[in-house]
Amino acid sequence: MSKDISSTTVSATGEVSRAHTGRSYHIDHLQFLETEAIHIMREVAAEFEKPCLMFSGGKDSICLLRLAEKAFRPSDIPLPFLNVDTGHHFPELNEFRDRRAVELGGKLIIRKVEDAIAKGIAVPTPGEISRNRLQIPTLLAAIEEFRFDCCIGGARRDEEKSRAKERFFSFRDSFGQWDPKNQRPEIWNLYNARVNPGEHMRVFPLSNWTEMDVWEYIEREKLEVPSIYFSHKRKCVRRGGQWLPVSDLLPLKPGEPTHDLVVRVRTIGDIISTGLVESPANTVQDIIGEIGAARVTERGSRADDKTSEAAMEDRKKQGYF
Repeated sequence: MSKDISSTTVSATGEVSRAHTGRSYHIDHLQFLETEAIHIMREVAAEFEKPCLMFSGGKDSICLLRLAEKAFRPSDIPLPFLNVDTGHHFPELNEFRDRRAVELGGKLIIRKVEDAIAKGIAVPTPGEISRNRLQIPTLLAAIEEFRFDCCIGGARRDEEKSRAKERFFSFRDSFGQWDPKNQRPEIWNLYNARVNPGEHMRVFPLSNWTEMDVWEYIEREKLEVPSIYFSHKRKCVRRGGQWLPVSDLLPLKPGEPTHDLVVRVRTIGDIISTGLVESPANTVQDIIGEIGAARVTERGSRADDKTSEAAMEDRKKQGYF
């Protein structure tokens, strides 16, 4: 009786090759990341009763939706989409978010910071302009409202130092808090998904992806992204060493000059804190070329990230996504 002898090798570039008697196949870097992420998506669907997928319309969550399609089609995606709207979003982003959810036939749940403030769930500090901190109680209230026991997000380890400390499955206690020193081991692709009532899990299928991986995946899958990722003309003001978009939410100071520039966003946050980069990039290939030559990190253009690593980690411990 003959045996099917096989062997697996991994190249220095991450390419996986499995050779069988008489045949072989190759998995390139993106295919390996995709397979890993789909496996995690299916683990979530199998292990949790009420999971949701965080969808903002940004590039990372766009990749998550594509992965969810591949994980569950032709069945419906068994996850509602959840978005916390600060009221400071780019209009182009919200339009894309709403339209894409309809195209996929998904249930989009939006919870607004303004409503959370009106209900006393979120309490702004006098003089506080950014609503970054106010997303925390708004998100935790939504998780409690719908009894979500798992939230899938598009965070990646290469984005920021405190995010690099998280694992694929990141446990949150009954207060929505994260303890970076008390994380569950993840050995041999086995994940401890056990949660008690009131607790939940944050899951990050894109943890091992980089910004370059995201854009190469968008190019390979021919995914649509919001127009503000590409170069466009916009009125800007220079503050804190970066270009910020002029809007009703960002009033000008007396005598402050404005500039009409050809810019694009590299990572999208609130319109009052998202730094714009001068760029002629009109295609995904142009963006990939820019990233390859960039010497500034992706989130280096976010004014809300101009804080210490400890400050970001403190927000995450409180429930920030």
